[in-house]
Amino acid sequence: MTKSEWAILVLTAAFLVFLFLAYPDAAEGSEGEGYTITTQRRAEEPVTPEAPALVDVNTASPSLLQRVSGLTAATAKNVVKYREENGAFTTRKQLLKVPKLGPKAFEQCAGFIRVPESKSVLDNTGVHPESYGAAEKLLTACGFSLEDVKAGNIGELKAKAEEVGYEALSETCGAGAPTLADIVKELSKPGRDPRDELPPPILRTDVMEAKDLKPGMELQGTVRNVIDFGVFVDIGVHQDGLVHISKLPRRVKHPSELLSVGDVITVWVVEVDEKKKRIALTMKKPG
Repeated sequence: MTKSEWAILVLTAAFLVFLFLAYPDAAEGSEGEGYTITTQRRAEEPVTPEAPALVDVNTASPSLLQRVSGLTAATAKNVVKYREENGAFTTRKQLLKVPKLGPKAFEQCAGFIRVPESKSVLDNTGVHPESYGAAEKLLTACGFSLEDVKAGNIGELKAKAEEVGYEALSETCGAGAPTLADIVKELSKPGRDPRDELPPPILRTDVMEAKDLKPGMELQGTVRNVIDFGVFVDIGVHQDGLVHISKLPRRVKHPSELLSVGDVITVWVVEVDEKKKRIALTMKKPG
């Protein structure tokens, strides 16, 4: 083997060692120095760092909006800029007025964007605009109206739909049975947050409220939200704790590189401010 071939071999080996050290595995069930991550996602949940819940278009930041399917960093900024210049959005269709947000992007993002200020209650649900007609026909066939949805008076919608039969409703509404079942689920709880369906954390019996928390205490919790500066974790004390990005087990550019909504993680209490209702957590094992 020539000197040049030896040099290439050594450089390649050094590069592989660098990759191994710089990007250690943080996959499902992975363990690191003092931390464990267990993923508990439902089969239909995205593993990408997209927003896991319906996003309020009038309060969401660009960083959150850009994780919505169909939106980029540029269009997310344009949405916020449009909102600042024209006031709050009042309909989903208004998104089509945002620069560079065309019909295709709208088709992809509309079902994940909610507009609480809209006069149409459907704009505050996960029902896609393309299915609004089917939703209204479904309600009528089951003896309900959009006003009932708005007032929350459709507790019997699911039972009524099952009584009529989804196959029969499919012919009446012009939509498939699975789509109609999803519509019923969305209409039954407008503006619902899918994160509420995540598995609950494994709670300690001696921790019921924030006042029970002590610095250094080890807990298990479920990741509820992933944001630019850290992750919010449900530890079972009626308010989520924050693991700042600096308190993650390894350095990352964004917390979503390591964690996703639904992950069950081990954390330690750093500080509790009951007055300000703030709980600081860390994923780095003390000592």
